[in-house]
Amino acid sequence: MRKLIFCSAFIAVALSAVGQSFVTGYVYDDLNHNGKKDRREKGIAQVAVSNGVEVVRTDEAGKYRLPLGDDQVIFVIKPSGYKPALDTFNLPRTYYIHKPNGSPASRYPGAEPTGNIPPSTDFALYKYDEPEAFSAFIFGDPQVYNETELDYLAKGIVTEAAENTTGIRFGITLGDLAGDNLTLHQPYKQVMKQIGLPWYNVMGNHDMNVDAKEDRFSDESFEAHFGPANYAFHYGKAHFIVLDDIYFPHPLTGKGYWGGLREDQLTFVKNNLRYVPNDRLIVLAFHIPVSPDVEGPNIFRDSDRKQLCELLKDYPQVLFLSAHTHFQCLNLMGEKQGIARTTPIREYNVGTTCGDWYSGILNEKGLPVTTMRDGTPQGYAFLRVNGSDYALEYKVLGESADYQIRVYTPQVVRAGQSTGSAIYANFFMGSNETKPEYRIDGGEWKKMQKANEYDPAYVRYVQDWDFYDPLPQGRRPSNPILCQHLWKGAIETNLPAGKHRIEVRALDNFGKIQTGTNTYEVVTN
Repeated sequence: MRKLIFCSAFIAVALSAVGQSFVTGYVYDDLNHNGKKDRREKGIAQVAVSNGVEVVRTDEAGKYRLPLGDDQVIFVIKPSGYKPALDTFNLPRTYYIHKPNGSPASRYPGAEPTGNIPPSTDFALYKYDEPEAFSAFIFGDPQVYNETELDYLAKGIVTEAAENTTGIRFGITLGDLAGDNLTLHQPYKQVMKQIGLPWYNVMGNHDMNVDAKEDRFSDESFEAHFGPANYAFHYGKAHFIVLDDIYFPHPLTGKGYWGGLREDQLTFVKNNLRYVPNDRLIVLAFHIPVSPDVEGPNIFRDSDRKQLCELLKDYPQVLFLSAHTHFQCLNLMGEKQGIARTTPIREYNVGTTCGDWYSGILNEKGLPVTTMRDGTPQGYAFLRVNGSDYALEYKVLGESADYQIRVYTPQVVRAGQSTGSAIYANFFMGSNETKPEYRIDGGEWKKMQKANEYDPAYVRYVQDWDFYDPLPQGRRPSNPILCQHLWKGAIETNLPAGKHRIEVRALDNFGKIQTGTNTYEVVTN
């Protein structure tokens, strides 16, 4: 009787195996860079490969085997010490789209039918002396709605970045590559190619197939242009995880979208982290911010936030990168936010490369000024990594790298007369941890007070637009929002007549002193 039970169980397992499809192949060192595994090219052992849920590692011969469904992207998780193969647009070719029947019908096409999986689905990598100290470009939403805005992106941010790539190893765009018109994904790739670096892309809510009936089909056009919407890669001692965190349609209302993750995405993160040592810096890149302290629409689902952070509990160094809001802020997530961690997670909600949706007057180069609603100028960021440590920098387009604090003050005050105005400092990379100080004419340093206000410089910028006659070319800037990195101090009027110099200084979150200056005049009449 026991033998019969054993045989029945064996037959059931065998039948199950017959019904399950698998993908197999090699991850190999492509010595001649021809994209084909030649006989003398050896496989690379212990490289992670995923189908978007399960994650396995290659054996000693570099071979992997994964379960295969009928709608999956198979991808290699680039290990440290290797370069990925790149396509003509400098996008990593580390994936294979498997959609035997193609993507569902949509206004914007996805993948064509791929047919049967190849007998061996191989991935080429190139051996590389990869540094543990490196830098990467981080771009917030380019969000181009038309060819004119694509031209603004090319002539502004892209041109400047392409001229300053020394020491930069790759770049990441944090979603909203296009502005709903997904036919612009292809010309976006052509523009970004000009930077000349490997480039990774995150899916944004304006990159979705909005006619999708299920969230898992909302990324079909994105996948066709950029590969998987959820993936990972190593660089040095840093491990990057990219996630599509736009839940569409909204699971409660069926309309619009919500910040969140599906169960299969969380499972992918869990399975992926099994092969990542806990002494690594973990960088997660997504579009919608995760922190509950980031104000704005479509905030992240609380249960998903807690599950995600729980998966990261054993990693002391964790950084979240997001965009979406069109303002800039730095926040910490720890016990106060319901996250049990010894070392809080920092989230950098990055200012956008389109600024305030390419609004404002045109400058001397014919580009919109496009300052963001919190007063942060248009720009882009740098991630500086050294081992498992990191620092962040924000670069204002067209300004020197040390332009980090804008000091605003009235131009003229009357001697000895009190004023309701103040000295304001908008420290673009400031946070609740920042303690700015100011002084006048080289005098004593005084603490500035956090100001939960609109940036007065931005308020004036918007009001100026409303008083232009005739109206300039371009689009009116958006109305201001409260700035999360604004401080103020008192103006001294008991000073001699004439010009007086204001200096502001602040230690940023990464140990560097940033400064800003301005002047105001005291008059006696």
